[in-house]
Amino acid sequence: MIRKQLTATAIYPVIVFPLAIIWHLVLFPDRYVTFGYFEGEPNIAVGLASMIIQGAVLAAIYPMFRLGQAGFGRAFRFAGLLGLFFWTSHVLALVAKQNVPGAGVFIAMETVFLSLQFGLFALALGVIFRGQDQGALPSARLST
Repeated sequence: MIRKQLTATAIYPVIVFPLAIIWHLVLFPDRYVTFGYFEGEPNIAVGLASMIIQGAVLAAIYPMFRLGQAGFGRAFRFAGLLGLFFWTSHVLALVAKQNVPGAGVFIAMETVFLSLQFGLFALALGVIFRGQDQGALPSARLST
């Protein structure tokens, strides 16, 4: 299990780092400058460090995530839930904290970016943890 978690930790920045560089600094740099997303030059080292920490946290939580699905369904449900959390803390929080010119476009672009990020990570989780679902705890059911 620890090997799978270490693999998931490592694969997260392998997926996210190039995607973030390409999306924010190659495809749409002028847009993100207009949004006020960058003040000066981005700090690539800190960005990479944050991705490594995020990957470690997500990899640690994933084996505990059980909502009645296995395989890729479980991976996409997990990535969707945590992606939504990231979206609110990353995208909506930025718009709440500062005046973002073209906020609607910013929200749309970052929604697409995070969907790609967490969709690709879900695919990776499904591959990395394949077979791990056997013997999993049954899903918790809420009684009413």
